[in-house]
Amino acid sequence: MSGHSKWHNIRAKKSAADAERGRIFTKLTREITAAAREGGGNPETNVRLRVAIEKARENNVPQDTIKRAIQKGTGELPGQVLEQVFYEGYGPGGVAVLVEASTDNRNRTSASIRHLFSRYGGNLGEVGCVNWLFHRKGLIQIERNKAGDEEELMLAAIDAGAEDFREEADYFEVICPPENLFQVKEALEKLGAKLTAAEISMVPNTYVKLTGEEAQKMLALTTALEDHEDVVQVYANFDISEEEMAKFTAA
Repeated sequence: MSGHSKWHNIRAKKSAADAERGRIFTKLTREITAAAREGGGNPETNVRLRVAIEKARENNVPQDTIKRAIQKGTGELPGQVLEQVFYEGYGPGGVAVLVEASTDNRNRTSASIRHLFSRYGGNLGEVGCVNWLFHRKGLIQIERNKAGDEEELMLAAIDAGAEDFREEADYFEVICPPENLFQVKEALEKLGAKLTAAEISMVPNTYVKLTGEEAQKMLALTTALEDHEDVVQVYANFDISEEEMAKFTAA
C-alpha cells in the first residue's frame, strides 16, 4: 500500500517499546468516544466502535474506562463536552494530510494544529481541500511470514467481501468496505493468518513518493500531529521507503 501504512506499524511498535501507557490510553479512549459520537454506542451496528473497543482491550484499557468513553460519545455522561473536528492540509512535497481531532476548545486546537503544519514545512488548508482524495475503508494487514498460502488467503478474503489484496515486502494488505471488515477478518483468521492490524481507515486514491529532506520533514510532521493530545487519527498519502523511516526513528 503506502509508506504511511508502514509508518503506523513502526510507530505502534515504538509506542509499545516506550511504554507510553497514559498517552496510548488517551488516544484509544478518544477514538472510542469519536466512534460512538459518529455511529452510536452499539458495537454490533457501529463497526468503527467495535474496532476501537477491540484495540483498547488489546492494550489492557479497563472496561470501565471503555464504558465511560462510549457514554461520553453518546452524550450519556455529563461533564466535559468534546467536539469532533477535521483538519485538512498539505505536508512537505504536496502530501495530502487529513487530521481527525476531538476537542473541548476548537480555537485552541485549530491554532495548535496550524502551528504544527507550519513548523514542519506544511500548511493547513480549507475544508474540502484534500478529503476527496480519501475513502473510508476496512484495512487488514497480515504478517507475511505467518500468512500461509497466499492464493488461498486472497480467495478467502475476496469471497468474504474484500475489494483488494495487496502484496508488500513483509506483509499482505487487504482492503474492504467498512461493513465487511469483521467477516473478512474472521475468514482470514480461520486459515491461521496472523493479523497485525484490522481497522477502519481513510485510504487515499493516490500517493506521493518522498525521499531525503522532504521525507524526514513529513515524518516529523506526522509524528507531531499524532502526538498532539487532541488528535484522534492522522491520515496522509505519502509513500516513504522503510530505509528513510529507519533514518528518522534512529535520529
